[in-house]
Amino acid sequence: MATQLKSLVLAVSMAAAFAAPQFAGAETVKMAFIDPLSGPFAPVGTGILHSFQYVAEKANAEKWAGNNTFEIVGFDNKASPQESLAQLKAAIDQGYRYIIQGNGSGVALALVDAINKHNERNPGKEVLYINYAAVDPDLTNGKCSFWHFRFDANSDQKMEALTTYMAKDQNIKKVYIIGQNYAHGHQVTRAAKEYLKRKRPDIQIVGDDLHPIATVKDFSPYVAKIKASGADSVITGNWGADLALLIKAAKDAGLNANFYTYYGSTTGVPTAMGAAGADHVKYVGYWNVNNDKFVGADLVEGFKKKYNDDYYAMASYTALLMAGKAIKQTNSTDPVKVAFALEGMKATSLNGDVEMRKSDHQLQQPLYIATWVKTNGKDVKYDQENTGYGWKTDAKFDTYVGAQPTSCQMKRPG
Repeated sequence: MATQLKSLVLAVSMAAAFAAPQFAGAETVKMAFIDPLSGPFAPVGTGILHSFQYVAEKANAEKWAGNNTFEIVGFDNKASPQESLAQLKAAIDQGYRYIIQGNGSGVALALVDAINKHNERNPGKEVLYINYAAVDPDLTNGKCSFWHFRFDANSDQKMEALTTYMAKDQNIKKVYIIGQNYAHGHQVTRAAKEYLKRKRPDIQIVGDDLHPIATVKDFSPYVAKIKASGADSVITGNWGADLALLIKAAKDAGLNANFYTYYGSTTGVPTAMGAAGADHVKYVGYWNVNNDKFVGADLVEGFKKKYNDDYYAMASYTALLMAGKAIKQTNSTDPVKVAFALEGMKATSLNGDVEMRKSDHQLQQPLYIATWVKTNGKDVKYDQENTGYGWKTDAKFDTYVGAQPTSCQMKRPG
């Protein structure tokens, strides 16, 4: 009996030993999504949280991070830098070592500073910051951080592509610039003036307005100024409700100018534009589902089916694809090892070949210009917000077109 018992114990022990490697390193990678989930920007924040969660499901099923799985949980920062810092502390206290944020460069700058300090004071408990949409160039220049990786193109990259496109249109004579009065708005204004002067010095800048972010309820006074200026084109970095309300006011006032936007495809804006925005509103971005081969259409269709919403924040795909690849390569979920693996990483995302530039942690990627038009079942197959209108790809620029030099002096740990 004793011999049989020993044999049984030995057999169980050997089985456990052989099974152990299958489960070794299988961890839940907890990611805290810190963005507005209440207030005027809540629809944008909620939609993008769902985008990350949806891509995480795909990543887990396809084992992008090996046996490790992504779990993404929302933390409402109410679009406030101060509230973001409180939520960052709460997330860290709860064991989160990966932070996702994108809505607002003011928030991003506050988070970078706080994460730098936390990581310096807490070796072994470092936190890594995935930025999917905060596009102030300072974040990958003077304010660059080893702990920060940007998966969106910054505002200078986008303006380089946008003004390259605009410069070819000889019908553009007068441009009005309007934006939100915070870091991103200031950078868009600066770049628009600088790049247009370089490429088309004949174009007049006939107005330049900055308004309080998430405060203005009626943009008709601003639209009246645009109309009075005689502008044929408007450049704006506005997003969320601030862009939706601006477009609505322009529609109501019968403003016939073309709008060149960064965020025309974000939640709420398509509905505000409707038919009136057709052929008048464009956006510059890193992807359009109505691309020449409809790459990413499966995500768009699946997301629509699950959430009855539109998938447009494709940075969620690129970020988790590359994070998963880094975790798999290093066989570790340690943010320090993952950060080093992300530096210089190349991958093929939904917009083509991309690279996380080692010198400043700014993703290098192709950029698109698209125009709001009626769907036709051909090159404009997918609409937005059930409007019957979608984005037609006008141009796809290779990565080098938007590439910018960097002043980043990266300080790496160890």
